[in-house]
Amino acid sequence: MSEGIAGRVALVTGASSGIGLAISRELSRQGMRVVLNARTPERLEQIRSQVPGPAYAVPADVAEPGAADVLVEAAVNAFGTLDVVVANAGVYLAGPLWESDPSAIARLVSTNVNGVMQTVRAVLPVMMAKGSGDVVVTGSVSGYQAIHWEPAYSASKHALRAFVDGVRRQLVGTGVRVGEIAPGIVHTELWSAAGEPGFETLTGKTAGIHPQDVAEAVVFMLTRPRHVTIRDLVVLPSDQEI
Repeated sequence: MSEGIAGRVALVTGASSGIGLAISRELSRQGMRVVLNARTPERLEQIRSQVPGPAYAVPADVAEPGAADVLVEAAVNAFGTLDVVVANAGVYLAGPLWESDPSAIARLVSTNVNGVMQTVRAVLPVMMAKGSGDVVVTGSVSGYQAIHWEPAYSASKHALRAFVDGVRRQLVGTGVRVGEIAPGIVHTELWSAAGEPGFETLTGKTAGIHPQDVAEAVVFMLTRPRHVTIRDLVVLPSDQEI
């Protein structure tokens, strides 16, 4: 038996595009009130007007010190509570490590690892105080094996796997669930910005999936009965070999 999520409040980071945007829209369609976060205020406000249900936009960079605390406080002030957090904000970096800009590597770690950790740290006291809540972290299939063309990105997603499982074990008995959604190849702006050629020919076929496919998987995680935790959910295109 599934659990209803209508009426609950969700915070989604990295909500202005790709997977985060799809998750935000789908949660809203499911009847949730959604707090949208991204770095660009103009883009975020545009997205807020397109979300079908109640939504509140909070521009912030989760990689910046203190941003997560401000974000969670704003979400609680907007809707009175916070039931779900989807820590989705992330950046991508591929190519030979020795050719990578050191600042790009630092940015990746700050966003993909520290940004997620700080977001989860900030929201847990709110959820633990009421004895209920769900945290979903956007990982990647890259966190399940070392992918040689994206070593820094792969390392960041390996870190998130350890983080999710460690925090999950700390929260046993609190009523707060923590899990990771780990997609394979998804057609997003992040992928296109990396210069990957020809992906448009794969989307919708068995070699590529849509952000909406990931969003629906997140809803599956959130609607499991409270005695069930989906710790890791890997979602791959049917013909993806990795």
